[in-house]
Amino acid sequence: MTLKIISAEDVLFEGKVTMVALPGEMGEFTVLRNHASLVSVLVAGSIRYRDADSGVDGEIRVGGGVVDVNDNVVSVCIYPSES
Repeated sequence: MTLKIISAEDVLFEGKVTMVALPGEMGEFTVLRNHASLVSVLVAGSIRYRDADSGVDGEIRVGGGVVDVNDNVVSVCIYPSES
């Protein structure tokens, strides 16, 4: 699936991943291939993902944001973490 993480200033990540874990308002949740469509608010925390090509895990700290999951595309718009 494709993960796109953007802020107002930059594209922080765009690529193929096998999983992404996101800090939702009701707790962390994980998105895998063929996940049901959803839109969710994100709180301060970390977005963690596994790169599909290299198998390497990545992590981006965020201050919050919103995520849209649809047809194996996970689009995340964040504002930066203050720490």
